[in-house]
Amino acid sequence: MYTALWRVLPGPTPVKVLLAVLLALAAVAALFLWAFPALEPLLPFDKIVLEAPPADGTSATG
Repeated sequence: MYTALWRVLPGPTPVKVLLAVLLALAAVAALFLWAFPALEPLLPFDKIVLEAPPADGTSATG
């Protein structure tokens, strides 16, 4: 896949490197701006439940 992308990019090697970096940055930006916010409501990271320790200081497991 990377070889095919490298062949499709125009220009000499320095231009290809610059374009590849710009494409990678664009992909990361798209993930952070659209993909991750769209998926966030589906993930259970905000549903964390912690149990309080017993008032007498003993272990809850025995």
